[in-house]
Amino acid sequence: MFLRFLFFLLILATAVIVLATDDAPALQRDATLSPTAIAQARWLFLSNDPRRLKAGEVRRVGIPASLFDQGVNYLASRRLPARGGFSIEGQQALIRISLPLPAGRHANLSLAIDAPEGQPRLASAQLGALPLPTALVGTLATWAIAASGFQRELELARNALQAVEFDPAGQRVLVTYSWEPALLDRARNIAFEPQDLAALKAAQTDFAASLAHHASGARIPLPDILGPLLKERDLNGRQAVLLVLSAYLAEKNLANLVPQAAQWPKARPVMLTLLGRYDSAQHFAISAALAAWAGEPIADAIGVYKEFADARHGSGFSFADLAADRAGTRFGEAINHQSPALAARLSAPLADGDLIPSLDGLPEYLRESEFRRRYGDTNSPEYRALLAEIEQRIAALPIHVATTR
Repeated sequence: MFLRFLFFLLILATAVIVLATDDAPALQRDATLSPTAIAQARWLFLSNDPRRLKAGEVRRVGIPASLFDQGVNYLASRRLPARGGFSIEGQQALIRISLPLPAGRHANLSLAIDAPEGQPRLASAQLGALPLPTALVGTLATWAIAASGFQRELELARNALQAVEFDPAGQRVLVTYSWEPALLDRARNIAFEPQDLAALKAAQTDFAASLAHHASGARIPLPDILGPLLKERDLNGRQAVLLVLSAYLAEKNLANLVPQAAQWPKARPVMLTLLGRYDSAQHFAISAALAAWAGEPIADAIGVYKEFADARHGSGFSFADLAADRAGTRFGEAINHQSPALAARLSAPLADGDLIPSLDGLPEYLRESEFRRRYGDTNSPEYRALLAEIEQRIAALPIHVATTR
């Protein structure tokens, strides 16, 4: 009898595995973000800037389904070795996650969400071919949120959310919310833990001290400042240095992100440069910080978005700026990987040529019409060939050659 029971359990477990997993992923896509998604997110933020909203102010915003789609994929790619997707079909939103498993199997999770009377709820859930009880999935999700320490944030979000509507014709999620200022404070607490704040304060203090003996407005090579700041720090400290430098070079007040920074030492205004260029230092530092804190896809997407915005309304599309962006992104990723070879390279003085390749021959100041005439779009062979050349130049930098040996 006992052996029969064990055999039954084995058959049952095998059936569950077969039903719950698939031999192919339901989603196959890159972990990239598009410049369009960055533009959409920027517009949403500017039109709903939480710093300008009053407590209790009611807003209704339409969020493109495509932005949700890329956001879900980004989170799945960054938090799991998975791919994700979001779509609106009828009056429901569908969230799909595809996670690779050993032995060539895949866990394909599908969640359907509807919003009767404006309140979102889980309508159905399925893992592979196996339907999941929605009550069980909801209970597990609530438990996971509580275990991760985000219960208070969930309660605040629920209180702020007044209505949700899925718009299949416009492919938008319509959200009506009442602004709750505590949400911004909680978001900062999630983004910056106590050790992050300590590292940021130390980085800002040391950065200000490193500029104290320079005259205001002096031109200083970025490596002269960056190298010593990174040298004796751990990963958390190095990420903090990149964020402090990016805020400084972007000419943004760090206190907008971290209110406590208003009380920290202020850095003297100087001009940090790479290859003698202030704009190259800007692009490098901002992309390095984005890659270190948010990941390569966001850093790359923002870099390309910025160049197309310049092509339309600014100084023109610049492959030199794009090279500085990519060099910064690669540097931020290298910092995150904590390579011993990179640490050894940082123990010696850095030079411009360690951080950024030569920009010779890279087209600049291209208006949108000229860019379209010469390169078409970002999928054209001409554009891809120039990007490949930039990547080759960056890969040949000593600091990256060292990290891949």
